[in-house]
Amino acid sequence: MIAFVKFARRFQRTPSQFFLPSTPPQIPSHSSSNSTHYFSQAFHPTVTVQSQPIPQKPHNFLEPININRYIDDTSLYNQVGNAQLLHLLKNANDFPSEAEAMAFLDKCDIKSSEGLVNLVIWGLKEEWKMAYWVFKWGEKWGFNSEKNWGLMIWVLGRHRKFNTAWCLIRDLHRAEMDTKPAMLVMIERYAAANDPSKAIQTFQTMEKFSMTPDLEAYYTLLNVLCKNGNIEEAEEFMFLNKKLFPLESEGFNIILNGWCNISVDVFEAKRVWREMSKSCILPNATSYTHMISCFSKVGNLFDSLRLYDEMKKRSWVPGLGVYNSLIYVLTTENCLNEAMKIVDKIKEMGLQPDSNTYNSMICPLCKSSKLEEARTLLAKMIGENISPTIETYHAFLEGASLEGTLEVLIHMEKAGFGPNRDTFLLILGKFLKLKEPESALKIWVEMNRYNVVPDSAHYTVLVEGLERCGLLMKAREFYAEMKFNGISDDPKLKKLLKEPLRESSRKSSGIKGKSRKQSRKKTKSPSLETH
Repeated sequence: MIAFVKFARRFQRTPSQFFLPSTPPQIPSHSSSNSTHYFSQAFHPTVTVQSQPIPQKPHNFLEPININRYIDDTSLYNQVGNAQLLHLLKNANDFPSEAEAMAFLDKCDIKSSEGLVNLVIWGLKEEWKMAYWVFKWGEKWGFNSEKNWGLMIWVLGRHRKFNTAWCLIRDLHRAEMDTKPAMLVMIERYAAANDPSKAIQTFQTMEKFSMTPDLEAYYTLLNVLCKNGNIEEAEEFMFLNKKLFPLESEGFNIILNGWCNISVDVFEAKRVWREMSKSCILPNATSYTHMISCFSKVGNLFDSLRLYDEMKKRSWVPGLGVYNSLIYVLTTENCLNEAMKIVDKIKEMGLQPDSNTYNSMICPLCKSSKLEEARTLLAKMIGENISPTIETYHAFLEGASLEGTLEVLIHMEKAGFGPNRDTFLLILGKFLKLKEPESALKIWVEMNRYNVVPDSAHYTVLVEGLERCGLLMKAREFYAEMKFNGISDDPKLKKLLKEPLRESSRKSSGIKGKSRKQSRKKTKSPSLETH
């Protein structure tokens, strides 16, 4: 790999245009798929909106709390009895008391079981009170296992009902059941609620429930803090507790993962790398993987290749994630041919390129408006039986016009990849940055077609974007709709919309595109009522 390092040094001294091929690289194409046929059609590109590269999943790390562990086979939803009960509960009015809810459940002519209770709690995860009553009903009949306790605590934490969740943990403790999984769920939920101090306090409280915090709980805490952006708190906690939990590469790698793959802060990543050396901790394969990923994300080709070479010299075997990072940074720096050589090298080594491998080329190509090369790679990807992911479709959305965007949404639905809430956040943000409010409002209407109900993030992007485009009256309409739909008021938006009406706003108030509140005056939207 020394040749690559020399290549990178030349690259630093040579204009990037020198390496840009005058014609697209010759990549075999395959036309055995409807998706291939679609993406061979020319999009109508708009000016590319710059955005952060899509982070790859952290390497060699398990999710600290895998909620799937607490969920039974969701295919059982389709069984008549289960679907019937869930439908009844979702459409029932709020019961005034727990006793009435219990009576209703007892009257349902459905055979209860541990699995049924689990599935119904999960199905009602957006209705925490009803889910809680179903849980208590299962407890009454002795159908609550560790799965159901953990899932219920997760649902309560999702809705910030931490006091109720603590009551369940105390009940677990009194029943002499294992409370550790429930405590780990609480730690994760506090971190997800952006309350790192409570997450740390919960870890420290474990001793009160006859548990000694072990390495699993310790690494879970560090992991969930970093995963939710509280990397500084995680790092501080690691150093403060080094007498109880000696500094190891595993802990440093969790912090590195936070700075490299979640925050993408090269300065902090380098600092932690130096701290490892000061603490006499040698970096391992995972450490190098995170650092190479970080350098690649910020387009630092030289240091990405330098660390790769150093990793090999120290006898660490690079995994597919390392090669995907190199492919990404090479493509970003207009070195697609070199990136394709690494793909060939991966195959020669017996590794199998995956969707991340091709996304590492497709995403930067789309961001640079090189759609022809991106479509050719998509054809090759599908021809090798590697399925596109939602990130693949999102990449093509970045450079698509309104017409092209609508086509991508159709193909996403056919492929079973949404579109979801993140898809529409990306599209709305793109068109509003391009000062195309009419396109954004048309996309807003499309959300209802795909059963995506706008949340506070969608309203914030739309209202702020309309205001920037001079459509203050229209922004106020959607702000009023947001509050009408029960979404919490946003002080930032409130302050923004207090500004006096501009003349441009008055003139543009008749712009096409109705808000959902206006639409409901004529017809009610069932998707909004059932959400």
